[in-house]
Amino acid sequence: MAGGVGTRLWPVSRQQFPKQFHDVIGIGESLLQSTFRRLQKICPTENIYIISNQDYYGLIKEQLPEMTDDQILLEPDLRNTAPCVAYAFHKIAQKNPDANLIVSPADHLIVKEDEFVRLATQALDIASQNDYLITFGIQPTRPDTGYGYIEYEKETNEGVHKVAAFKEKPDRATAEEFLKQGNFVWNSGIFVWSRAAIQKSYEQNLPEVNDLFAGGSETYYTDQEAEFVKKTYSDCINISIDYGILEKADNVYVMPADIGWTDLGTWKSIDGEQKKDDYGNSLLGEVMTYGTSNSFIKVPKDKIGVVQGLENYIVIMTDDALMICSKDEEQMVKKFLNDIKAKGLTVYV
Repeated sequence: MAGGVGTRLWPVSRQQFPKQFHDVIGIGESLLQSTFRRLQKICPTENIYIISNQDYYGLIKEQLPEMTDDQILLEPDLRNTAPCVAYAFHKIAQKNPDANLIVSPADHLIVKEDEFVRLATQALDIASQNDYLITFGIQPTRPDTGYGYIEYEKETNEGVHKVAAFKEKPDRATAEEFLKQGNFVWNSGIFVWSRAAIQKSYEQNLPEVNDLFAGGSETYYTDQEAEFVKKTYSDCINISIDYGILEKADNVYVMPADIGWTDLGTWKSIDGEQKKDDYGNSLLGEVMTYGTSNSFIKVPKDKIGVVQGLENYIVIMTDDALMICSKDEEQMVKKFLNDIKAKGLTVYV
């Protein structure tokens, strides 16, 4: 899944060039390329599909030229994750109705790739033999209030646990209690299931969405696919797979995973993955600091940044924008964008 806009990583992530196409942590490849390379360790290239907004077709082809047009599923509108998953599994079913599927966002960091490959392979094997909807649950390392949590039953079955409940992002005290109980994990948004199991759940829980995409069986892999998808998306509700499927189904299981996972959704999350200087600063690019501590500063490769007297700040510089924001007020980024739009300066969005 590579269709998000990534507004919280403005000014680097833009409407026409969102975060999944950037090398936001300086590893030499974009988040999309990193995700693609990781999944190649699990299945052949021809079995990898990317679903994204139609505006990003050129970026996908540029960054992953080995992908065929049949493997790039283009959404005409934003309808959240439930419609995009339905589109994907119905199309894949035309080639292999017995397929087992991994659904992965394109903008996550996974440091322990070998462990991810091991667990994903194990989960695929479990899903192929059981009517399970499996989600990866990340072992929490801190009482984080920015993630949703999954409570699971402590009894294990082939390495997975029955999900007891999904929990919204908690306050600090609640998150600390979750960690004490020991059977709570972060919701990663990475899923494993068989095509048959996920379609059955859509038929039961989101029949209107399932029926829409089932109606395209004769158009997938043909010249009529794009027109069918355009019409279907205009008729489709906007709903996430979490609300539409996982929180309703009774066959959801979680596989606890220690894979070095981070959802790179905010500058603070990216800051947490960087090496720090002696003053706790993360510096990406040519940056000189004076009396500056615990700050995250990023400048383009062909620029130099000189920063004095800041503590606990985020400084992001691009060719046409500069953002300086307190780490404690990082949620203001969305307000910044709304105010920029209100001024009619959409070229910077």
